[in-house]
Amino acid sequence: MLNFIWIFFFLSAFATAAFKLLAWGDTRVFSELMQAMFSLSKTAFEISLGLSGVLALWMGIMKIGERSGFIELLTRALNPLFQRLMPEIPAHHPALGAITLNIAANMLGLDNAATPMGIKAMQEMQTLNPHPKRASDAQILFLVLNTSSVTLFPVTIFAYRAQLGAANPTDVFIPILIATYVSTLCGLLVVAYVQKINLLDKVVLAYLGGISALILGLLSYFSGLDQSTMLEQSAFASNAILFSLVTAFIAAAAYQKINAYDLFIEGAKQGFHTAVGIIPYLVAMLVAFGVFRASGALELLTGGIRLIVDFLQLDNRFIDGLPTALMKPFSGSGARAMMIDAMQSHGADSFAGRLASVVQGSTETTFYVLAVYFGAVNITHIRHAAACGIIADLGGILAAISVTYWFFG
Repeated sequence: MLNFIWIFFFLSAFATAAFKLLAWGDTRVFSELMQAMFSLSKTAFEISLGLSGVLALWMGIMKIGERSGFIELLTRALNPLFQRLMPEIPAHHPALGAITLNIAANMLGLDNAATPMGIKAMQEMQTLNPHPKRASDAQILFLVLNTSSVTLFPVTIFAYRAQLGAANPTDVFIPILIATYVSTLCGLLVVAYVQKINLLDKVVLAYLGGISALILGLLSYFSGLDQSTMLEQSAFASNAILFSLVTAFIAAAAYQKINAYDLFIEGAKQGFHTAVGIIPYLVAMLVAFGVFRASGALELLTGGIRLIVDFLQLDNRFIDGLPTALMKPFSGSGARAMMIDAMQSHGADSFAGRLASVVQGSTETTFYVLAVYFGAVNITHIRHAAACGIIADLGGILAAISVTYWFFG
């Protein structure tokens, strides 16, 4: 799947550029393509370089949590669920702890912490993989849940909306929660269908019901707060919970008279080597989408959708928010730029500005995560991971459009 997508981006970029040259006499288009290639390859390296420090930090912390036994305590509560969703992972395996922390960090909106934990989870699952070049069922389910994970505190989106003059920056909070929940549910359902996971199991239903109740409770609580209080409390909760976990890991190591510093250095070294190994995969994916966008193919795609919508005489306001949706699976920073552009061009409180904000919070960067996570363990045969991730993204995007019309239409 990744091979097909990668080739498609380059061929469609070339075809679009050739058409612009021959039909419109655009002699700069190929120069722009080459500039995009060099620029995005540099960006991919810089991302990996920046990620090396974060990976070193959090994989060092994870190593302390593993050795002190604290992560094992965190996973016990979720073991019954994981045993049914990921039966190939033994109970109390280190992968379960990393999966738990990754999901928790994503829910708190702490991307910098979630990525190293996700890579650690993928590496641990790789030790159980009988076919090292081929993604296992557990790795695929984890990746799809990761790319569509529920984000309870989308603080950065609120901050951008505030900077760009939104009258009430947090008015997209409930729509984002609904959209990201739908995205996660779609991802879980499609993977369960492909892998024949029984979601009607009483234990699975109990966990899903509990998570749904938690989200509804948070919706009820935060929707009753004013803007400044909501921003303050959500940011405080996210950071306080994570730092408390870090402190608990270190305290548990100290209590057991374990050398936490040496463990941190050992884990940090692994994190640095992992970051270096990611570079080729990230360069490949970012450059491919970069030339697709630079050629004008992305603009033609959105223009074609507009023509179809106009022909069907449907409301076309959602099209102004589509660039964010189309960019989101490939680049978080690119989607953020599209979101900001939508708010600057149409207004933070416009339909397009609000839709772009909801889309930005609805899903993760699927192909970025595919490149980084599978690249970290050298998996080349990703099986149904990309297809399931795209379906989860599509569910989140459609939910984002629907809920934006519902709340602001």
